[in-house]
Amino acid sequence: MFMKTIEIKINTLFTDTAKLSDLPAYLKKVLELAGDGNEVTLTGPAPVWLYLSIAHALHGKAVKLIYRSPVTGDVVIFNHNPF
Repeated sequence: MFMKTIEIKINTLFTDTAKLSDLPAYLKKVLELAGDGNEVTLTGPAPVWLYLSIAHALHGKAVKLIYRSPVTGDVVIFNHNPF
């Protein structure tokens, strides 16, 4: 199985302001974009609650999850790649 690198810009999931009531739709879209067993990078301005919810949803789905910002650079959230 070939692992892909997927970048998801969280701010593209919503217009203007993210709404907690739309969380199921955001998660569904992210899971579709991420696929199974890939390295996923999350980036873009969004509320912390949305980042945390997405990270939780991707655990067990993505092999590696990275948070990227201009301030911190890349921060590995989890890495389950045995190699």
